[in-house]
Amino acid sequence: MFKKFMALVLALVLAGPVAAQNGPLRLTITNGVIEPLPFAIPQFQAETAGSEALAADISRVVAEDLTGTGLFRQIPPSAFISQHASFSQPVAYADWRAINAQALVTGAVSVQGQQVFVKFRLYDVFSGNEMGEGLQFAGTTQGWRRMSHKVADEVYARITGEERYFDSRVIYVAESGPKDNRSKAIAIMDSDGAPSSIQYLTSGNSLVLAPRFSPTGDRVLYTSYESGSPRINVLDVASAVAQPVSTAPGEMSFSPRFSRDGTAVIYSLSSGGNTDIWRTDLLTGQHTRLTNAPSIETAPSYSPDGSQIVFESDRSGSPQLYIMTANGGEARRISFGEGRYGTPVWSPRGDLIAFTKQNAGRFHIGVMRTDGSEERLLSSASGSALDEGPTWSPNGRVVMFFRETLGANGGPSLYSVDVSGRNLRQIATGGFASDPSWGPLQR
Repeated sequence: MFKKFMALVLALVLAGPVAAQNGPLRLTITNGVIEPLPFAIPQFQAETAGSEALAADISRVVAEDLTGTGLFRQIPPSAFISQHASFSQPVAYADWRAINAQALVTGAVSVQGQQVFVKFRLYDVFSGNEMGEGLQFAGTTQGWRRMSHKVADEVYARITGEERYFDSRVIYVAESGPKDNRSKAIAIMDSDGAPSSIQYLTSGNSLVLAPRFSPTGDRVLYTSYESGSPRINVLDVASAVAQPVSTAPGEMSFSPRFSRDGTAVIYSLSSGGNTDIWRTDLLTGQHTRLTNAPSIETAPSYSPDGSQIVFESDRSGSPQLYIMTANGGEARRISFGEGRYGTPVWSPRGDLIAFTKQNAGRFHIGVMRTDGSEERLLSSASGSALDEGPTWSPNGRVVMFFRETLGANGGPSLYSVDVSGRNLRQIATGGFASDPSWGPLQR
């Protein structure tokens, strides 16, 4: 009942305003605004000596993941009546009902050498039942954040009925230095943007742009200016070793993205004063021209089934969004609102396309159906800032992008927003950051 209720609520939020709900879970919706569901998460029990700090860190990250969605509200421990002193202790439901906790997460952590074991249980407080079976995750002590995200993913999925997304990573361009001479390096971090999770994959000695994850998350495509002209490189995430991609002949190749099976790359190629979209098969080296127009065609992105490509083109006189089959050919325009559209990205669910829109001096991140209908703007940057570069979470629920503030001291920062337009929040990266690409769930 708990799970079904939340799944229904999320569907309704996407559809628009609904009436307030009555019932034991007390999730209230008024004019499309959700009152986050209150939950309690006593600090996980330390079952072995030396696991106290990890137990505290893991329960903290689980709580932060859940509250970061905007769907949950953590009840402060100071309000607890029950302390839940051991993992096997029966739940005193009356004590948790008394403080209006609707969900309860309990857990325990043990350490054996360099291995850490994390187990958890989830309870529906008002029905007095456990939700699903308890689970245990094991890994290295260095990988404790991943286990935190895995616990949060299980809790989130069981309550909302949505797919998981916390145990994933984001690559982006980390920027530093003065605005007129800024260093740009490719960095990778956990999906929650914790500064302690950040690693740098390139040195920043040459300009890099538009990093894009492979479908399996083990490789990254990006545009490199190491040779002086924009060229496409592919980088192995584990080794941080990069090598050039042999694209079709031309002056510049840029804006790359993997095919859905990771065996091909689509990109823009400028040659002879014209820019079109090409595909290169990484196994055979065969190059295929997908567009052939005197306009600028760029920012291609495959549909989840790999059968279609959405891209940006100014063939109608201003940048707009078009869709063609994966083999090229005639394209149909899907954006018809006021303003200019660009950087389209197909949702993993296949139903929506995220984009950047510029209209009346403002930059927005928006989504529309694949036929161009039901356009909705998720963000709006004023004249002193601009929003660009959307990317989807693995479950298609959240869009991340970057907002660049103008002026001598301005710079880009990463933001995320729910696909409903709720819960706009800045991602802490410890410095300027742009052009994010959200990878798949880790394996």
